[in-house]
Amino acid sequence: IRSMTPKERQNPDIIDGRRRKRIADGSGRTITEVNNLMKQFDDMRKLMKQMNKMGGAKQALGRMVPPGMGRR
Repeated sequence: IRSMTPKERQNPDIIDGRRRKRIADGSGRTITEVNNLMKQFDDMRKLMKQMNKMGGAKQALGRMVPPGMGRR
């Protein structure tokens, strides 16, 4: 993350192959590791959008916990 420019951190969609190589070189990681990080970030962003549509994390988690297993 520290090898990314502030602009890239703010808008990761602008990161192309050249930028991924620069980020990998600057962080001492492989391009594959950078790609995996970007994929995880994108997956998490999609999950957060879905949870927001469901009414937020608290309500979504409330639906997942069986009755009687929540706070007392």
